[in-house]
Amino acid sequence: MSDQPNVPNQLNIEISEEVAEGTYANLAIITHSHAEFVIDFVNVMPGTPKSKVKSRIIFTPQHAKRFMKALIDNIQKYETVNGAIKDLEDIQVPLNFGGPTAQA
Repeated sequence: MSDQPNVPNQLNIEISEEVAEGTYANLAIITHSHAEFVIDFVNVMPGTPKSKVKSRIIFTPQHAKRFMKALIDNIQKYETVNGAIKDLEDIQVPLNFGGPTAQA
């Protein structure tokens, strides 16, 4: 007999070191069709004329809705501990991100 309790429907998830490092994105572009939602994550840097999609996630409509609900729940939990997150429209963000002005 095992010392481990039998947990029905347990899902073991592994993550590689590369994926665990994460990818920074400051823009998400969301599109959809009747069958799927596509979210492209982009890292846009000031002064660069072109940016690349860093990651693309494709959801079924049902999973997109579950993701939205989970994100709302997590934002509410975050704000309970850390205070309200201000919308970008309410924050004056310098376009140069505080660094020196680029010159060509």
